[in-house]
Amino acid sequence: MNEFVTYQSEENCVIITINNGKANAISHEVIEGLNISLDKAEQEDKVVILTGTSGIFSGGFDLKVMTESADSAKELVTKGSTLSLKMLSFPKPIIIACNGHAIAKGAFLLLSSDYRIGVEGDFKIGLNEVMIGMTMHHAGIAIAKSRLSEVYLNRSVNNAEIFSSKDAVKAGFLDVIVPEDHLLPTAIKVAKMFTKLNSKAHAATKLKVRKPYLMALKNAIELDLAEDISINS
Repeated sequence: MNEFVTYQSEENCVIITINNGKANAISHEVIEGLNISLDKAEQEDKVVILTGTSGIFSGGFDLKVMTESADSAKELVTKGSTLSLKMLSFPKPIIIACNGHAIAKGAFLLLSSDYRIGVEGDFKIGLNEVMIGMTMHHAGIAIAKSRLSEVYLNRSVNNAEIFSSKDAVKAGFLDVIVPEDHLLPTAIKVAKMFTKLNSKAHAATKLKVRKPYLMALKNAIELDLAEDISINS
């Protein structure tokens, strides 16, 4: 772990927290911390709860890195896509306790996990790439296709529609919403439920169910490496 990602081991789960400033941006350091934390959780054989800070899960990729150059944007996006691939094929259940806003890569992390709990309130959740001048990358489309219905795929990816917490449940970004003070207790309760799953059966079944999507995502990452990824003004 590092200063941007903390790791706390509990009886039935581990709690991994992203803490990177006001936007809780997904930077190289955050991705590194998440990868290390997930590896540790796998070693401990524990259910994962991934969360952010009060009011925000994550506002997406670090814009300083994304606007620095096409190469720096591609490097960060590739690392982010590879993180999603790791999460989607992770042998233990991953629960996200979404503290509020989840935009762009923040929302993609929701789509890369097994169970998503959001909070009631005036929060924004969705994929704003097209709105900020970024042609959606192949990996982003592959992740969205694996979790969103055709209607919400088009509304989210093509139209950059942003949803309230309540509507994010209908769209497929969240599974349930709870009052803010119930967020972590609910996640811990769900983690305890998940400990009743047979670990090997869960891991093997997940890979079977997601096989076509995981293959599509691997191919998409390769396609993105061959293209420029940048934000147009």
